[in-house]
Amino acid sequence: MQNNENQSAAEKINNFITNNRKAIFTVICIIIAAFAVLIAYLAINDSINKKAITAMDELNGKFDDLTLDSEEDYNTPEADALLAEVKNFAEKTGGFAGTKAWSIVGQIYSGRKDWANAQEAWLAAAKKGNKTYLAPIALFNAAAAAEEQGNLKQAIELLEKCLTHKFEFPMAPRAQFSVGRLHETLGDKTAAVEAYRVILIKWPQMPLWQNLAKSRLAVIEEK
Repeated sequence: MQNNENQSAAEKINNFITNNRKAIFTVICIIIAAFAVLIAYLAINDSINKKAITAMDELNGKFDDLTLDSEEDYNTPEADALLAEVKNFAEKTGGFAGTKAWSIVGQIYSGRKDWANAQEAWLAAAKKGNKTYLAPIALFNAAAAAEEQGNLKQAIELLEKCLTHKFEFPMAPRAQFSVGRLHETLGDKTAAVEAYRVILIKWPQMPLWQNLAKSRLAVIEEK
């Protein structure tokens, strides 16, 4: 009885394959073609990324040379030319290379104290590099540019985005202290106290920022 059932099942499968062989063959061909397209896409994408990184390395080298030659004077014709070149590259390029390019643009504008354009560049770097460790660094620098323009509330918002980013910011205690300092400047003592206390709770192993936070808390409590 069991053999008959197995034979019947085998016959059904065989009949199904025979009756639908064209459709099955078509599906297999589609799967193979899709796999081949995927492999080709990955190969092309890898090649594009490698070329972009190579080009970015060259631009980074030019930026390093400019910094050494001009002693960080970014108001020279050479700086103008490099800024235009890097900005053009940043606008066309995605991924890590594009993020690095926007970071250089941000550094040049920051060196010129052109804080509005610096902030725009750093925000572009943060957006384009959101899936990399460069994003919280860019957000911190964008916050600094916002503060230079007197936009303290916006600076706080950017610092908070920096602190809550999925990639940890290496100088998180400094960013947190800046949040407290800006709240204090705005006259919001309650928010400032809360910000400083976060440092005491989250970074007990960082004596510098612990001491600074404690000193500010002491000043606020005396007032």
